[in-house]
This record gives sequence, C-alpha cells and structure tokens, in this order.
Amino acid sequence: MNSSKKAVILVSGGLDSTTVLALAREQGYSCYSLSFDYGQRHRAELFAAERVSKTLGDVEHKVVRLNLDSIGGSALTDASIDVPEEASEGIPVTYVPARNTVFLSIALGWAEVLGAQDIFIGVNAVDYSGYPDCRPAFIDAFQQLANVATRVGVEGGSYQIHTPLMDLGKDDIVKLGARLGVDYSQTVSCYQATDDGLACGRCDACRLRREGFESAGLEDVTRYATNR
Repeated sequence: MNSSKKAVILVSGGLDSTTVLALAREQGYSCYSLSFDYGQRHRAELFAAERVSKTLGDVEHKVVRLNLDSIGGSALTDASIDVPEEASEGIPVTYVPARNTVFLSIALGWAEVLGAQDIFIGVNAVDYSGYPDCRPAFIDAFQQLANVATRVGVEGGSYQIHTPLMDLGKDDIVKLGARLGVDYSQTVSCYQATDDGLACGRCDACRLRREGFESAGLEDVTRYATNR
C-alpha cells in the first residue's frame, strides 16, 4: 500500500492484534508491524506474527529482542510457574509485569524514527483477562506520556494510541476480522502452544478465543493439539 499515512502496529501473532493490523490497513495506513521476542514460553506466536504480517501486506515487520524472562514474575516468561487452566479471580499469573509499557515505549521510538504519529495495539477491556495494562486508563496515561517525552510532542505534533478493540467482546472481534477477511487459522493465541503452534484448548486465552467463535456463530479454525 502506498500511503503517506504511516502507523506502527503491535503484532503478537494472536487473534486480536491480527484483527487490528487488518483494520489499520483498511483505514488506509501503511503498516509497520512490531513484534517482541521477550522470553515468552514458545516461539510459535513469533512465527505467527511473521506469517500474518506477510499475508496482510505490511511494509516492514520488525522483531525486537528483550529479556523479560530475566525478571520473571509471569507464567509466560518463567517455566517454573504453571499456566493456569482454570478461570481465576484478580490479576492472573499470566500477566507479564510492565509488558505493554515496554512494548509501547519501543513502538513509540520506532514511530518517531519512521515519522509515524499513529500506534495501534489490540488491548481490550472486555475480555482482557484482568491485565492492568489493557485498560483505557493505562492507554490514556501512555498517550499523555508520549506527547511530552518526544521531539514530535515538544515541537507541536502529537501521537495517538489507537485501541479499536477496547470495547468489543471477543465475538465482535471475530466478526470484525471475518468481515476484513482475516484467516484466523494463521494466528496463535494459546499461552502454551506447541512449537508447531497447536493450541492446548485449556488455558484462559484458548477459552476466550473458543467462546468468541461460538458466540459469533463462526467456525473455530484454531489448530488444537489432539490431546486437549
């Protein structure tokens, strides 16, 4: 896509971020997708991020390496903490401390280099698993930070953090993606997927995803492990 309207899109390889990438393209943005190898339990989501970025035709897909596993504190970065397979109250152990703060900060830096003033992230306040950095209050605070911490902000420009899925249920997200032609079989949402990207079918991410397809009345194209 030839467009002077550039945007950085955070792409994890999951259902939500892939939908956001497709939506940003529909809105006419030249998309620069950004993923993170941050020490997560599996690399299947990184392969999925590369796959969907290529399929949806971004301008560039960048993978930044971080070592969030060095601080641990999450079942997604510490192999000694089991991924829960039952719904829980409060903030779950799959929450990765400061993850979206770090991710958005790096996205902001790349946006400034690219001359892009729009950043898209697939956070959601409806089916968000209790993560504090998926709430509107966090996004609003980060956007304010972005506009006082950058050359663009100081020189009179402004950044916008787009969260088009913020108020949508998973079924609405799936319906939106279907309208946009997203192939969800290319995506990986599972917290403990196999190396080949097969989903466990039991973790919180799998549960929310499956319920989304069911509520939307659409076929669940997720590739599950046979022993689920």
